[in-house]
Amino acid sequence: MAKVISTEELKKKIDEGGDFYLVDVLSPNSFEARHVPGAKNVPNSPNFAKEFDEQIGAPKDADIIVYCSSNTCMASVQAAQRLEEAGYTNVTHFQDGLAGWQNAGYEFEGEAA
Repeated sequence: MAKVISTEELKKKIDEGGDFYLVDVLSPNSFEARHVPGAKNVPNSPNFAKEFDEQIGAPKDADIIVYCSSNTCMASVQAAQRLEEAGYTNVTHFQDGLAGWQNAGYEFEGEAA
């Protein structure tokens, strides 16, 4: 089971400029509208781990954080599980997602930001 990171912990990690991969697993349309700063978009799908590997190319031990829309959205839970099944060893789930980021008053990137 993936570790969980809070909104505040993620904001601190972004501000500190740590070496990690932040992945928005929602649709490209959602990503273009708004996303957490610095995130890459790899939509959740049955082939998520393969697509992640092709698009991101992260080492298996890389620090990877996945998120979706909110703590009721299961897409990022599935994506984290798929990464772990593919052998990624340091996967974290940002369970609050876009809703948590917005509720904390943090800025987004994207067209609607």
